[in-house]
Amino acid sequence: MFSRPLRRTFTLLAAAALSITTLSACGSSDAVEAGSAGDELKGTKYIVGSKDFTENIVLGKIAVHLLKAHGAEVVDKTNLGGTVPNRKALESKEIDMYWDYSGTGWIEFLKNTKPIQDSAEQFKATAEADLQKNKIHWIGPTPLNNTYALAIRSEKATELGVKTVSDVAELAKTNPKEVTICIETEFSTRDDGLPGLSKAYDMNIPKDNISLLDTGVVYTETDKGETCNFGEVFTTDGRIAALDLTVLEDDKKFFPIYNAAMTLREETYQKNPAIEKVLQPVIAKLDDATMQQLNAQVDVEGMEPGKVAADWLDKQGFLGSAA
Repeated sequence: MFSRPLRRTFTLLAAAALSITTLSACGSSDAVEAGSAGDELKGTKYIVGSKDFTENIVLGKIAVHLLKAHGAEVVDKTNLGGTVPNRKALESKEIDMYWDYSGTGWIEFLKNTKPIQDSAEQFKATAEADLQKNKIHWIGPTPLNNTYALAIRSEKATELGVKTVSDVAELAKTNPKEVTICIETEFSTRDDGLPGLSKAYDMNIPKDNISLLDTGVVYTETDKGETCNFGEVFTTDGRIAALDLTVLEDDKKFFPIYNAAMTLREETYQKNPAIEKVLQPVIAKLDDATMQQLNAQVDVEGMEPGKVAADWLDKQGFLGSAA
């Protein structure tokens, strides 16, 4: 494991590289030969979106490359924004598909308050309800569960004696100045974010103790321990291990299961159901360990998301020829 100053410098350099590469998020699809893996989607055209954090961008690039390799014409609109912009773009036909998560669908789109703890049941319930109510079709799920968590730098966790979110809630009562937290703006308002978490754990965090930051900055600031001791993280993020952060146990199981899946309008799916046949073998390979490695290649090593996606697909034999 890197020493803390070296780890921090390494990650900041990678973040700088990422900020440059993601500005050209619509590039790199030409690295894949059209129709190299088959012609099931020949004559079709799809606009692929994605959310604006590393994992979802990588997943979006995987879809872009894969669809092209199976003969489709693809317009790359990855790195489109947060959950709401992507969902609205999907519903308004500005994009044809993007990757979302079962827990997000269940809580955010379908307005349920209690998650289903069994991953298969959670996905089935989300997919069936979204199709019935909103005509949105879910293809999946992936094995990966990119749920939320709270993390803290490991030496501070030992100092404060915190291992669970309940420990943090207790610390907020006994020593509130230590409960400083860095989160994204979206997490600050979501029912499956800080408002719901605070309610579930009876945790009162003063507003002055909460810092709203961009995703990458949450990790680096949590690692530094100057702006905050605790940070909102995604459990499949490669920076957790690279920065030696400790993920706290969600001992009350508040956070839903977030299995990634492709979402598209039902009319799009019905026009060419072969899209599911193309996607499913790839979906089956996307587990937690795989996604952590792909995320780390971008966030820790500074690689371009499109190249990471193409390299992985090629190594798995999904492109039919070298990318």
